[in-house]
Amino acid sequence: MIFPSWIPPLRRSTTRKLVQYFGEVLEERDKLRDNLLIGNRDMHTYLTKFTWESAKYPLKQSLKVLSEIIGKQITQIDNDFKTKAAHYNNLKNTLASIDRKSTGSLVTKDLSDIVKADDFVQNSEYLQTVVVVVPKLSIKEFESKYHTYADMVVPGSAKRITEDNDHALYTVTLFKKVFEEYRNNCRENRIIVRDFVYNEQSLKAGKNERDKLLQEKQKQYAQLVRWLKINFGEIFIAYIHVKALRAFVESVLRYGLPVNFQAVIMEPNKGASKKLRLELNKLYHHLDGSAAGPIDTFEDTPTLVSLGVSDYYPYVFFKLNIDFIDQR
Repeated sequence: MIFPSWIPPLRRSTTRKLVQYFGEVLEERDKLRDNLLIGNRDMHTYLTKFTWESAKYPLKQSLKVLSEIIGKQITQIDNDFKTKAAHYNNLKNTLASIDRKSTGSLVTKDLSDIVKADDFVQNSEYLQTVVVVVPKLSIKEFESKYHTYADMVVPGSAKRITEDNDHALYTVTLFKKVFEEYRNNCRENRIIVRDFVYNEQSLKAGKNERDKLLQEKQKQYAQLVRWLKINFGEIFIAYIHVKALRAFVESVLRYGLPVNFQAVIMEPNKGASKKLRLELNKLYHHLDGSAAGPIDTFEDTPTLVSLGVSDYYPYVFFKLNIDFIDQR
């Protein structure tokens, strides 16, 4: 059936996309189904007890206006979803980037929680303390030679701060004017001089920034979950009303006016769909004079195939799949 252009698309994909993201965001993934409610009803109950919601979609309006109301609602939810998801994802990714720096190798790891003020010579006109990362296999050699990598290294200034599985972290104090020479000679010996200058205010600012981001993420999480719960219900309601609208329009287009048809929801037992089709075909075969053969031949009708119709029956039919969690 070719519908008028003002009938909105079903947007099941929008609903499933929202549900999939809800599952990714939710801290307790196993509680996802419990959060997919329409008011206080689950999807199955809402569908099997469905009645047209006149407060949302007034029946006094024309079909075209109703369709526009539903279409605008779906589009608005979709746009808001993209905006909110992008904002939350950016926040989460920024935090993750900060946290990765605190858990990596000593070569790249954030040092703010590792070094202390008394590990450094500060506010000196001539001296500076550098942070050096030494492979564990080179520790013995480094401790015996570190003061030879430049002429003006303070003897006995090497201080081991910490270590991980692969490296040890040291501080070494030297004259500022030999810094480049010292760094180059370290590099030749596969030792890394970290690009790090101790600044207590900057370190505190970094920690405060992370704390602020974490608080903002927690705030946004609560708001996002609440929004997803509410708007899942809204978009599911819209989805089912579009189905009902399309069923009505196709019935009018197929059977004409005045209206003399009844819409029902049928839920066959598992494995009983084909048998149900056969029984329905026996009951309503007379509604379509072109259906001269059994139900299986409808899908092979050349005229229908040429119109892109893959499922055709002598009665109006729409499939409703509401398992948005398990379907892929």
